[in-house]
Amino acid sequence: MATLYGILLAFFLANLLVSRHVEARAFFVFGDSLVDSGNNNYLATTARADAPPYGIDYPTRRATGRFSNGYNIPDLISQSIGGSESPLPYLSPALNGPRLLVGANFASAGVGILNDTGVQFVNIIRIGQQLQYFQQYQQRVSALIGIEETQRLVNQALVLITLGGNDFVNNYYLVPFSARSRQFALPDYVPYLISEYQKILLRLYELGARRVLVTGTGPLGCVPAELAMRGRNGQCSPELQQAAALFNPQLNQMLLSLNSQLGDNVFVAANTQLTHYDFISNPQDFGFITSKVACCGQGPFNGLGLCTALSNLCPNRDVYAFWDPFHPSERANRIIVQQILTGSLDYMNPMNLSTILALDSRT
Repeated sequence: MATLYGILLAFFLANLLVSRHVEARAFFVFGDSLVDSGNNNYLATTARADAPPYGIDYPTRRATGRFSNGYNIPDLISQSIGGSESPLPYLSPALNGPRLLVGANFASAGVGILNDTGVQFVNIIRIGQQLQYFQQYQQRVSALIGIEETQRLVNQALVLITLGGNDFVNNYYLVPFSARSRQFALPDYVPYLISEYQKILLRLYELGARRVLVTGTGPLGCVPAELAMRGRNGQCSPELQQAAALFNPQLNQMLLSLNSQLGDNVFVAANTQLTHYDFISNPQDFGFITSKVACCGQGPFNGLGLCTALSNLCPNRDVYAFWDPFHPSERANRIIVQQILTGSLDYMNPMNLSTILALDSRT
């Protein structure tokens, strides 16, 4: 009986894999809280979003671990590439069997490029561990569909990675005279981050990733938390803006150089700083009443502390660019993903996601 069950399961998975080639590609997500879909729910850490009012506009109206009032960026990308569902957090017990073929989300709130970023959050999945989990994932899928099919699934998948913001906010600028700020002047710290990021991306390539969206940082100094703590008279924090202004162009150059070395457009730079800045500079043009005040929070700009059930909460999340002191609202995430899909070279270099999908559909 067990043998029959095994044969039927193998037949079902083979059919599912064939249908997935037509329907949608697998999707893998790495990075920090901008893309974490709930891994930190399973960890003993303060970096979590598994309590109300997080998820207030999610279809279930429940907090899922996404740092959003509703959908986050991976959800919206997944929908745009025809995914039947968003990839589950890798630590979710529900991620098994056929659901593994959808992909997996390895992201963990609080992490950065560097291992010493986010140490105050204690148990988070640092990027090296995320990559080890990706390797483990492939072993699990190989047991289901074989090594060759697993390699094809990974090679044809779309990958999203979002890192860098925490290396400034939760490391270099976390406290005055932080260890990293004593070790490096900012113009030296940024190239160091870029060189470490390059190692991470090359490891991702070694593990089979062939289409990787790499987002830059947003305008770090303009989020409500930084307006509350560092900004003057509602102006963006100049130190963090300088950090983003140095980091993003160097990231872009490094990705173009990597593609040149690899002889293929593996890595695609998403200029999320420019996208964010569009609606931060002109919120009304995008239907927002404010890009300075968070919907959920307390203190100046609702930018202090955590978003909790005791926080101020706006009645209409769609008119706020920021959901909490650090993270965009679902509606802002939709604008970001639209630029990832259709943005010009200024936003997506060397091509946008729609172009990637069109090119890959021919192969």
